[in-house]
Formats: sequence, structure tokens, C-alpha cells
Amino acid sequence: MNILVVGGAGYIGSHICKALKEAGFFPIVFDNLSNGHSWAVKWGPMIQGDLADPAALDKAFKTYQPQGVIHLASSIDCRESMLKPDKYFQNNVEGTRYLLEAMVRHQVHQIVFSSTAAVYGHPHQTPISEDQPCQPINVYGKTKWLAEEMLEDYFAAHQLRSVCLRYFNAAGADESGQIGEAHTPETHLIPLAILAALGKNSSFKVFGTDHPTADGTPIRDFVHVSDLAEAHVLALRWLLNGGTKIALNLGSGKGYSLREVLAVIEEKIGPVPYEVIERNPSDPPVLVADISAANKILNWTPRKSDLATIISSAVEWHRKQ
Repeated sequence: MNILVVGGAGYIGSHICKALKEAGFFPIVFDNLSNGHSWAVKWGPMIQGDLADPAALDKAFKTYQPQGVIHLASSIDCRESMLKPDKYFQNNVEGTRYLLEAMVRHQVHQIVFSSTAAVYGHPHQTPISEDQPCQPINVYGKTKWLAEEMLEDYFAAHQLRSVCLRYFNAAGADESGQIGEAHTPETHLIPLAILAALGKNSSFKVFGTDHPTADGTPIRDFVHVSDLAEAHVLALRWLLNGGTKIALNLGSGKGYSLREVLAVIEEKIGPVPYEVIERNPSDPPVLVADISAANKILNWTPRKSDLATIISSAVEWHRKQ
């Protein structure tokens, strides 16, 4: 069964392609390579194209006739989104609309959508469940929420069925060492700290030590990228078996402070040079997922998302780069 993976040359997309192939699907990557890498496409063909190009999308759908879509192509830097909102509305909202229109044209009715915990903004309580209101506080979160709303409308108008997967913090690397996190520039906490410890970049920035948490640093929920990939396969099967529309959190269900993350990295590598700068008052002090719905509906359990496993796999990847 052919599955179109939009953004499949990226960090999470490449891990999903591997999981799809191992589950008996045939992944076809559609990517403009603005953030992805051709070397990460190992489990099926790739069409290089942009979501804003309907002809390229039509070529992908006509050539491979996919029976489902996994959509990961977006801009993802929360801080950048506040400075360049036009880029985020174009890539994340308009890009999604172009893709959904192509799906309607080619009568493909199943899509797994890469969303984010940023749709919640400041949570009313933790752990965060899916029934909490979505009140994003940055442009990135707003664009993902608008894309989720668009999927509601396309379900009503065209019976396009979807699973929106709200990631918390994806981290780690495939245990084979074939693929891992390779963003340019890198913006994620764990790889930035690892690269600082390895001496491959400048000191790591700690955004405030005065958060209202036990050790003064923010608490976040990290989920191994291979566990994320497995969830996408399960979500696709849920749709193919008649599922209609749902949004689900993907995390580990556990929170770790920044100091705890740095301590594990220092055990694996050595000291992490860092500097403390002023915290962003809009950053929530604690973000932890309630993952019970994904467990119940998809029968998904994160198996590799303890902090030691995540960091060990990431360290091995970055040491080889």
C-alpha cells in the first residue's frame, strides 16, 4: 500500500518512512529539501517538489496513487515564527490547504497530520489532555491550530478523515545510526546541549533559572522519535480501518527539568558549557502530556522514551556527524 509522506526527508519523516516500510507499507517521500536531506530517503522513492506547486503534487498522486497521506512539512521554530509570521502562515496553513485540495482532486481520504503541543499555549492544568482548550501563544502554534481547524472543515465538506498528532518534544535517533536529527540551524534543546558538550557549537543557552519549578528550570516531556514513528503507523491503520477524525497527544507522559536533561548528558559526555539568559515570560514552566487517549485508541505505548535511552541514541548519532 503506497503512502505519501510529505516532508519525509526530514528528521521525524525519515523515521516514519522506516517504520512504514517495516510495517509493510511503501512510503513515497514528497519534499522540497528546504529542511530535509536526500540522504535520509532510504525506504522508497522521492519526488522533490513544493506544496505550493499543484502540478508537482498532482504528479505525485498520479504516479503513485497513494491510499493515505502523512503530512509533516512545516516550519517549526516558535521564536522565528514571531519574527516571520508570513513564512509560517504560507508554509503551515497555505501549504496544508494545497495538500488537502490535491487529496480531494485525487480522492484520497486519509491523512495523519503532524501537529504540536504548542496549540495549547499555557495549559490550564498538567498533564495536558486533549480536552483542554487550544489557545496558542505563538504564531507557530496558531498555524498548526488553523491547520487542525481546516481538517475539521474538509471532513465536513469532503469526508476527509484525519488524525492530528500533537507532539510534545521529539528527540533521540534511530538505533541503527542510519538517521537522526540534523537541522540547520538546530533549535531543539537536547541536540543543542549535546553539541555544546561535544565542542561542536558554542555554549548552550539556558532561558532562565527562575521558573516556578523545583530547580528553577522548565520541565518538558520528551518522546523518542522512533516511538513517534510507530504512533504514525498506528494512526494510519486506525484511519484505514474506518476511523474518522481525532486529535491525540504524543509524549512520554513524564516531565524532566532542563537541569535533569543536562545532568544525563554530562554523564554520557562531560560538562555542558552554558550561559543563563533572561527567560521568556510566555514560556510555560511545565509541559507534560496526558497520553492515555493515544494508548486507548491506538494501543500506543512509548517504549524508548525514558530520558537515558533518548539521550544515549542522540549522543551516538551526533558523535558520528
